[in-house]
Amino acid sequence: MKLATIRTGDTTTAARITDDNRAVKLGAEDVGKLLRDGTFDEGEEITFAPGDLAPVIPRPGKIICVGLNYAKHIAEMGHEQPDVPTLFIKYPEALIGAYDDAEVPSFNADTLDFEGELAVIIGTRARHAANGAEHIAGYSVINDYTQRHFQKRTQQWHQGKSLEKTAGFGPWLDTEWQPGPAITTTVNGEVMQHAPTDDLVFTPAKLVEFISHLYPLEPGDVIATGTPAGVGHAREPKRYLANGDTVRVEIEGLGAIENTTRVY
Repeated sequence: MKLATIRTGDTTTAARITDDNRAVKLGAEDVGKLLRDGTFDEGEEITFAPGDLAPVIPRPGKIICVGLNYAKHIAEMGHEQPDVPTLFIKYPEALIGAYDDAEVPSFNADTLDFEGELAVIIGTRARHAANGAEHIAGYSVINDYTQRHFQKRTQQWHQGKSLEKTAGFGPWLDTEWQPGPAITTTVNGEVMQHAPTDDLVFTPAKLVEFISHLYPLEPGDVIATGTPAGVGHAREPKRYLANGDTVRVEIEGLGAIENTTRVY
């Protein structure tokens, strides 16, 4: 089952996707509320365009990002393989829809980078979880859009990782898809990242277990599981994003997001 948050005029609705441009309304204003309330009452059928897809969870209670979770990316960034997950936080204000533009003011527009990632969405409360897989509602696609100078100027990464209106998230939550198929990130059609989504140091289930021993995870919380090798910052010459560059992140069988950087 594919669940999306779809814009309908001035509001949004949670919906079950039935076709490329058709869906059935569900009894909640977005997928986050749907998961928290646990009600899946179906209503009328609607049509939608790609631009109508809001962030699948518009305002997660928590967005926990994992750094250094693909071995090749760990190596290209010059780090040792970690014994425990490297975690940082992204705020909901960073999220945009699957096909929205990433809007960046000119004073923040240096060293912009892409990080295509598999996103885990929590379905049931997890506290001190012994089996993390039991708490996963499904998966989605996210771009951990990064300002590298801001990230690197302190030992804490957060300030480079949560720019407002930059992180594409969607197109939907798929409750049946499972990790394994490849993730591919392109910039203006050129392949930058390509890796299997199960080639992780810490699996989604293990991440849920680890994080839930720090603080509870609630329905609608999101874990961005890390990015593969190939980011712009690690290339020679470096490949930072500029005004008009379009980043597409696609996970085979799960879906794709496509966001163009607009500097103003």
